Amino acid sequence: MKTLTNKQISFFVKPLVFILCLVPFGLLVLGAFNDGLGVNPVETLTHETGQWALRFLLITLFVTPLRRLTKALWLIKLRRMLGLFVFFYAVLHFITYIWLDQFFDWPEILADIPKRPFITIGFASFVLLIPLAITSTNAMQRRLKKKWLTLHKLVYVIPMLVIVHFLWSLKADFSEPMIYSFVFLGLMLMRYFHDRKKAMAD
Repeated sequence: MKTLTNKQISFFVKPLVFILCLVPFGLLVLGAFNDGLGVNPVETLTHETGQWALRFLLITLFVTPLRRLTKALWLIKLRRMLGLFVFFYAVLHFITYIWLDQFFDWPEILADIPKRPFITIGFASFVLLIPLAITSTNAMQRRLKKKWLTLHKLVYVIPMLVIVHFLWSLKADFSEPMIYSFVFLGLMLMRYFHDRKKAMAD
C-alpha cells in the first residue's frame, strides 16, 4: 500500500474518517426529526448507539492487524480518533439511558444498576472506557510511560464486557452479539499468533 505523507493524512484522511464516523450519529439525528426511529424511538437510539460503540471498538482493535497485513504504518494514526469515537457513542448510549429512558431519576438509576445484570456490566464497561479516553493524548502517554500501556490493555477486556452486556439485554435472537463475539475472537487470535511468532523469532 502506498505510503501517505503527514500532510495527506492530516488534511485528507483524518477529516474523511472523522466525517464517516459521524455518519451514524447524523442518521440517528435525522431519524429523530423525521420520525424515522420506529415505534419505540428510545429503544432504537439505545440499541444503535450501543452497537456503534461496539463496532468502533472492534474497528479500533482491527487497526493494528490491518497495519501489519498491509505494511501501511500511517493507519496507526487513525487509532486514537477511532477510539475516541468509541467513547463518543458510548456516552450517547449512556445519555439515552439516563435521560430518555430514566428521565434523570437517579434513585431509580442507582437501584437499576445492581438489580439488572446487563446494566451492571454495561455500566462497568462504560466506567472502564473513561480512563482510556482521558489518557488518550500524547502528553498523558509520555507522562504515564509504561503504565499507559498497562492501562490501555483494558481495550481487550471491554469488548468482552460489552458483548455480554448486549447478549444479556436480549430476550431472543442472539445472532448479532454472536457475530461480534466471533469478530472479537478472530482479532484476539490474530494478536495471539503475531505475539507467538514474535516470541519465537526472538
